[in-house]
Amino acid sequence: MTAAASDAPDPLEDDPDTSEAVQDPLEAATRATRSLQGLSTELTARVPQLLEAMRSVGTGLELHTTLDRICETAAELADARYAAIGVVDDEGKGLSDFVTFGVDEDVARRIGHRPDGHAGLLGALIRDPRTIRLADLSTDPRSAGFPPGHPPMRTFLGVPIRVQGEIFGNLYLAEKHGGGEFNDYDVHMVRVLATEAGIAIGNARLYEAARQRERWIDGSVAVTTALLSGGDADDALSVVAEQARRLADADAGIVLLPAEDGGLEIVAVSSPRSTRSLGVVIPPESAVARLLLDGEPVFVADASTDPRMITRLNSSYGPSMMLPLQSGGRVLGALATPRVRGARQFTEAERTLATQFASQAALALMMADAQRDRERLAVYEDRDRIARDLHDLVIQRLFATGMMLESAQRRSIVPAVREGVGKAVDELDVTIQEIRTAIFALQQGPAEAPSGLRTRVLREINMAAVPLGFKPAHRFLGAIDATVGELTGKNLIAALREALSNAFRHARASRIEVVVDAGVTLPDGSSGVRLSVADDGIGLPEGGRRSGLRNLARRAESLGGASWCGPGLGEDGGGTTVVWEAPL
Repeated sequence: MTAAASDAPDPLEDDPDTSEAVQDPLEAATRATRSLQGLSTELTARVPQLLEAMRSVGTGLELHTTLDRICETAAELADARYAAIGVVDDEGKGLSDFVTFGVDEDVARRIGHRPDGHAGLLGALIRDPRTIRLADLSTDPRSAGFPPGHPPMRTFLGVPIRVQGEIFGNLYLAEKHGGGEFNDYDVHMVRVLATEAGIAIGNARLYEAARQRERWIDGSVAVTTALLSGGDADDALSVVAEQARRLADADAGIVLLPAEDGGLEIVAVSSPRSTRSLGVVIPPESAVARLLLDGEPVFVADASTDPRMITRLNSSYGPSMMLPLQSGGRVLGALATPRVRGARQFTEAERTLATQFASQAALALMMADAQRDRERLAVYEDRDRIARDLHDLVIQRLFATGMMLESAQRRSIVPAVREGVGKAVDELDVTIQEIRTAIFALQQGPAEAPSGLRTRVLREINMAAVPLGFKPAHRFLGAIDATVGELTGKNLIAALREALSNAFRHARASRIEVVVDAGVTLPDGSSGVRLSVADDGIGLPEGGRRSGLRNLARRAESLGGASWCGPGLGEDGGGTTVVWEAPL
């Protein structure tokens, strides 16, 4: 070390990092800068470089970009080959993130798992955050060595980074160029830079928190709009699951509602991977289900190993948030957002924002239920009025018309006329019977037992016949009502409704055939049910919207099935055949 260096005060003897934490970042920067006064001309000559480094660190607001820039700037300032920032986790016991400079992707891939800060020199710096300078870190008793593939490192400098008086993490530098050691000047420079880095990180965290809150608010608005739009309730719940997965950066978004026999049933799933979780019930004896139904949130560090997670779905998941959907003291269900195994834990801010999102979604669910109740009441009132009008007016008029025709038939002496009038009277009798059947259906109460799947399919076909102008042909294969479960049947009806709607709105078809086959074998060898809706329309237009087809595919995949399109009934395969299948 030079004479000038020996005249400089030892930065490790008066380490501001080990004294009482400075709360004001500007004051911290001022104190660190004053420590440069009275030092050698060599250090003074490096002040412009330090100021430029501080200006560079303070540029930009995105947190991870800021950390990358701090590493690169620190390495240039101290003439180091490698630099890193270890971000201390919320518990202050390990590292939640590790940002590096100087280690390329190939080397990082060979190293594999990044340090967690639970052991070795990095762990010591977390437990005792103070400046450390080593001539050979391998000789330090706190060192735990390097994993295979790690580049060799000898010289080392570690400096804590504080944000608003609290430890954010540590800045590490290793391998000074030229084989020398980090000197006093390097320590002073890096300390000042670490102070400026703390200010920049604080600003970036505030900006990131504001953006995160904005995203969650936008997601809540999207959920509220979807639930109150009056659309299909299942689709609205799918929007809740999709928004929760996206906002929580999770592997899946799952909505659960109370099951008939207790516990919670999965009713909506959003995941980039194929899953058969739809319809799975978390039994009432589950500790997690009990807590959620009592209105208590559940946070799990690793769903694959937590003993409270008793369903088969948790083997591929790691950190998980499970939040009750409750509003006004009433628990409507639950929302789960699991991440993959090995993913980072949910932060306190993410937990708070997700809890607020769940509360907003629950309120929107209650409002949507109330809205649907009002609409349902209006429909039943209208149905009663229509039934009365049909009975009191239409049937009476048809009956009177039939009496007049019968009288005319008796007076006619022409055989062909008598035969034609007789047929007309018979048709009127059939029409009157059909109207009476319709009146009975209109007067059927909402609490009556649901119809079988075959009846519900026929009902959808008859309803579609009105806008189509003709009745689609239909065919049933296998024991439809006996083998197809309620959940699969419900989704099959929704798929049929979507396919018939597409045929009416887009296909301009003159012929449609509906086939429901409960005896098919799926590609994995399991038994399934297949719905086919074929038409002779114009086919799928190039560049047209595919949202309806995506809905069909999503419903099938959530049950472990599939959906696709093929040639139709027209000449040379004109038109479209929509196929939807799922396990029984």
